[in-house]
Amino acid sequence: MDEQKTRKYGPSTVATLKVARISEMGAFLDAQTGNTSDDILLHVTQQTAPVAVGDEVTVFLYLDPKHRLTASMRVPRMKEGQVARLKVINVSKDGAFLDVGAERGIFLPYAGMRGRPQIGEVVWAKLYTDKSGRLAVTMEVEDELRRASRPAEGVKVGDILHGSIYNFTDKGAFLFSDERYIVFIANKEMGVRPRVGEEVSVRVTYIRPDGRLNASLREAKEKAMVTDARRILELLENRNGRMPYSDETSPDVIRDKFHISKAAFKRALGHLMKEGRIEAKDGWTYLK
Repeated sequence: MDEQKTRKYGPSTVATLKVARISEMGAFLDAQTGNTSDDILLHVTQQTAPVAVGDEVTVFLYLDPKHRLTASMRVPRMKEGQVARLKVINVSKDGAFLDVGAERGIFLPYAGMRGRPQIGEVVWAKLYTDKSGRLAVTMEVEDELRRASRPAEGVKVGDILHGSIYNFTDKGAFLFSDERYIVFIANKEMGVRPRVGEEVSVRVTYIRPDGRLNASLREAKEKAMVTDARRILELLENRNGRMPYSDETSPDVIRDKFHISKAAFKRALGHLMKEGRIEAKDGWTYLK
């Protein structure tokens, strides 16, 4: 058998093949090798509509547990080049597999990842064909989302927007909002760093001339001060009314322990002292 002919069709591809014959197991599709033993099974359970000899059927090809090339009429819901929010259904040592609506997950290589997605997470990804001719996905979708975005309209500083994180840089995170706005969140505006793909709500802090937005995951200062003060009180109560943190503590320790800036910590301490609920002594803070 000519090796090139047997390899005309491979796994993780979509093909339109003719039904050569029907059996109790299902339909056998002509693999176009000239050898009927190479025909590809389209099992009855993988048929979404009845088929007959001579029909041309568009199928997704994959390897069954015995590594035989098998067909399914459950093909990807998206076309090559399209971007969508896709669920992670498996993770392996080589990458991950995302659900595109086909019979099997589509491979996401490590080189195409943003962060390290986990099973069950939903991420932005693009469907493409790799160098071997197989369908694959990548989380490198910056260009596609930029083209799909639109300038912000009718947005005011302080407005709350919802969307999902699609990329991180050394300066911060990028979010694609429900309104299709590109939103940048600087590192200092993130208390706890969200995961790539995570859906979050952000507060608009700046409207850029190009129609893009800057935003924060933090609450407005006055509201944040109350939240931070509550967190400090909870820690004090859990530590029998004393903690080795005060306005003398280093910013790095404050950020590591409370996930807020030194300035925000000092505002919250000042608020609690003004209310007469705490006092500071020798670098420690005590409940009154």
